[in-house]
Amino acid sequence: MIRAALCASLALLFAAPAHADTLIDNVNGITLDKDGKLVRFTGLVIDKDGKVAKLLDRKDKRPERPDFKEDAKGKTLIPGLIDAHGHVMGLGFSLMTLDLSETKSLDEALAAIRRYAADNPELPWIIGRGWNQEAWGLGRFPNAADLDAAVPDRPVWLERVDGHAGWANSAAMRAARVTAASKAPEGGRIEMANGQPSGVFVDAATNLIAAAVPKPLARDRDRAFLLAQQKLLEQGITTIADMGTTIDDWQSYRRAGDKHQLAIRIISYGHDVDNMALIGGPGPTPWLYDDKLRMVGVKLYLDGALGSRGAWLKAPYADAPGQKGLPLLTPAQLRNKMVRASMDGFQVAIHAIGDAANAEALDAITDLNADLPGERRWRIEHAQIVDPIDIPRFKQLGVVASMQPIHQPSDRLMAEARLGPERLKGAYAWRSMETAGVRLAFGSDVPVESANPFPGIAAAISRTDAQGQPFGGWHPEETVSRETALDGFTRSAAFAGFAEDRIGTLMPGMRADFLILDADPLLASPSEIRGMAPRETWIGGYRYYKRKGS
Repeated sequence: MIRAALCASLALLFAAPAHADTLIDNVNGITLDKDGKLVRFTGLVIDKDGKVAKLLDRKDKRPERPDFKEDAKGKTLIPGLIDAHGHVMGLGFSLMTLDLSETKSLDEALAAIRRYAADNPELPWIIGRGWNQEAWGLGRFPNAADLDAAVPDRPVWLERVDGHAGWANSAAMRAARVTAASKAPEGGRIEMANGQPSGVFVDAATNLIAAAVPKPLARDRDRAFLLAQQKLLEQGITTIADMGTTIDDWQSYRRAGDKHQLAIRIISYGHDVDNMALIGGPGPTPWLYDDKLRMVGVKLYLDGALGSRGAWLKAPYADAPGQKGLPLLTPAQLRNKMVRASMDGFQVAIHAIGDAANAEALDAITDLNADLPGERRWRIEHAQIVDPIDIPRFKQLGVVASMQPIHQPSDRLMAEARLGPERLKGAYAWRSMETAGVRLAFGSDVPVESANPFPGIAAAISRTDAQGQPFGGWHPEETVSRETALDGFTRSAAFAGFAEDRIGTLMPGMRADFLILDADPLLASPSEIRGMAPRETWIGGYRYYKRKGS
């Protein structure tokens, strides 16, 4: 189904036998301690188990004969960055299929689709993702007729950039037997035109087409994972919370671990309670492969996305007065799934973008907290549009706000159109969350956005896009400090996945996951931070990536 990727792109610098001691010296070292206090150092000693043995100041004596020593020549060393919310296999398949995320117009997208179809005549379906009618300035959803003009003879199925809508041509709808009589499942919407399906399917309705798409083979999945892993290493991600792991995904991770090809750390959240139970059985798995893989919980979808108007709002959309979005679970379904997971010790992460979805998630947690003792460490994923009156409830209920700073510059104009000016006060409200005492975990939502964490850090501290717009930042009162941004991608991201006892800082006893950078992100400008990339990526005391020319 999927064209073979070049094996050369999979080359990883896999670990040699353990060193007795490793010394990384002459660094501008930065980490946060367990309480979030900034610690600076000039040398790092790593023990034979791949853990930090000691942080050294300039005056401290160095090991006399380390087994391995590297002089970093004054470069900056920071903890490995943790993506608290991503989709590993989604990234991998996006690197193997058609990517429309950079297209700026419908015509540009259709041209890319034509080229891809012509270059891949053997593919029975054209599969891809990344389209965004808002970025195109289209003023409407695309439709099947648009796609038919590009590829009339084969099914085409393309996910929207946020993964919450899909675009099909007529051949795909015929293959899936979708007609004017087809009904959208609960939690989904079929866009209609003149009494016929238009070609766009929202949220649960995407399954009507996706069910007909040929399934990738195990070797396709394994290739996708290795491509994703290489990309993450290049971007400085040493750990990622995989939001929506299926049993097929898990098997790919396990095969990589069994073959000693698992480099990054993956904190896994099941795609649903059935996948959670299938993988974890009676409870979360132990850490596997030297703390590289663990199934810790489940992700539940409560609503859709803002761009497809699937996010569940308290009041109608400003640009679609008849719509409030779609709750994907009833109150009873949500609570039932939360109880099923929690009773077996699984952590629950709830996807909630709209203010109504966030309020309902908080209501459900309120209802269950008293009957579920112990530290549940509830997570709300995205917490994108929150009614300001609900923000203090995150702290009161001990909820982690798992947010993606890079969404804010991407969504700014669309959010203004969807919500209107009065409802932006709780939009992407990082500082308000922090001020209320809420734990912030930062991520990317890859492949919705690039996994590159440095533009995310820049957005968090400036609320501007790659061009520095808008001047002064969009609602700049919601910016956070550089230390808070770093914490969100390290210490608090580890905390969000019950991993703070082994990763997230470089204090002694922790896993030696770190990056070597050319500049100090605590001193650099937002534009300089956006352009940063690791010279080297180390995990567990071993270098898995070194940039060419470094």
